[in-house]
Amino acid sequence: MNHLLLVNGFGFEVYLLFIVLAVIAIILLSVVGKFISLWFQAFVSGTPIPFFNIIGMSLRKIPPRQIVNARINAYKAGLKQVAVSDLETHYLAGGNVTEVVRSMIAADKANIPLDWRQATAIDLAGRDLRDAIATSVNPKVIDCPSHGGFMTGVAKDGIQVLVRARVTVRTNLQQLVGGATEETIIARVGEGIVGAIGAANTHSQVLESPQAISKLVLERGLDSATAFLILSIDIVEVKLGENIGAKLRAQKAEADMRIFQAEAEKRRAMAVALEQENKAKVKDKEADLIQARAAVPHAMADAFRSGRLGVMDYYRFQNIQADTEMRTSIASPEEEKKEGD
Repeated sequence: MNHLLLVNGFGFEVYLLFIVLAVIAIILLSVVGKFISLWFQAFVSGTPIPFFNIIGMSLRKIPPRQIVNARINAYKAGLKQVAVSDLETHYLAGGNVTEVVRSMIAADKANIPLDWRQATAIDLAGRDLRDAIATSVNPKVIDCPSHGGFMTGVAKDGIQVLVRARVTVRTNLQQLVGGATEETIIARVGEGIVGAIGAANTHSQVLESPQAISKLVLERGLDSATAFLILSIDIVEVKLGENIGAKLRAQKAEADMRIFQAEAEKRRAMAVALEQENKAKVKDKEADLIQARAAVPHAMADAFRSGRLGVMDYYRFQNIQADTEMRTSIASPEEEKKEGD
């Protein structure tokens, strides 16, 4: 009986230990099962990744499945130079590993030179790498101006010319990091078109050969230090605007007229002032004359008293004065008539 209890007790402990080990094994398998599946997936794909490296990714807060899938896609596409450590480093730097690998695959298929260092730099700079690759394969058309209006220039004859253009560009991956964007291309093309219109002698030259504007603008190398290569500049629409030269000449004539009027008014005011000044001088002279005339009787009285002037001399003086006044009135009858009126 005791022997059976010992056997049964020993069997129960073994059974319990077996259950514990089984539970632990299940837990371990459930924990590392996803890592095993990823390791096996990489192994059968021909890109073996160490098992403990996959576990280390999880410990470093890196999604193992994303890194493994990216590595498999890159390896299968022929990008064998992209290592697992490169993928992990780019993820920790805040980059989009999946998009970078897809973009590199697209660039490799399109025979566009793009290495891992350059691709990650573009991605970390915030640029859309896949869009840049797509634009390198299929050139992009940019409207100039972008808001749908017209660029305005004035020819040498003063006629305003309105132009709308389209710029075909291709992404320059070598200058995508630090290169100017579409806004700079639009601004430079607009500046070049306005300058080309201003260099034309007449607006007719612009209307007759708009391709000359495109050629002149392309020769300026407007895509330097930008993220694009300009393939062509096409003039879509040309319209005539206002006669700016005539308006400017009319405004200048009006301004000159106001200047002349001001100068004439200034001369008139000076003449009026001079006239008033002369009138004041006349009044001063008249006052002196009146004062001199008032002194005549005193002088005559003094001459009578001193005996220098006799009575007959005085009468002769009066006769001469009367005769002078008569001759003066006969010589200028119209002035006396006006004075009488």
